[in-house]
Amino acid sequence: MKAMVNDMIFLIGFMGAGKTAVSKELAKKANMKLIDTDEYIEKKEGMKIPEIFDKYGEEYFRNIETQCLKEIVSKEEAIVSCGGGIIMKEENVKVMKAAGKVVFLKTSPETIYQRVKKSQNRPMLKGHMNVEYIEKLLNERQPFYDRAKDCEICTDNRTVSAIAQEILCFL
Repeated sequence: MKAMVNDMIFLIGFMGAGKTAVSKELAKKANMKLIDTDEYIEKKEGMKIPEIFDKYGEEYFRNIETQCLKEIVSKEEAIVSCGGGIIMKEENVKVMKAAGKVVFLKTSPETIYQRVKKSQNRPMLKGHMNVEYIEKLLNERQPFYDRAKDCEICTDNRTVSAIAQEILCFL
């Protein structure tokens, strides 16, 4: 059964918010294609995100991210799982808003830490894998999430299925 979705749906949120897991479930429930911006970038660049950061730096990565986002929205309707910092560029927010709905997955610093603490693929947390640093970054990004979102859904202590269902109800 195809959900009544006429736009692209962009999932935004901090790393570890559940964007990847929720987008997979949402794509299944809505019978839509799934595109992960980080996977798209890695395929296009031929290297993993941490390698891109190490070799070229964050500014290069953010420029590639914008270019890839524009390519993604030119394709058919899809659920798009966005990289955690995609909302830092106003241009990206404009592209997403023009193409569909933006759903912010809000998650506490403590939950994020529990989800990412064993990960080696988080270049923004390299050398700073702790709740305090995560909270600092979250606070810096919160105005960007607020500006970009069409709706906000808390992911703390919730199942992926329940979160996906709430997004479908919003749409």
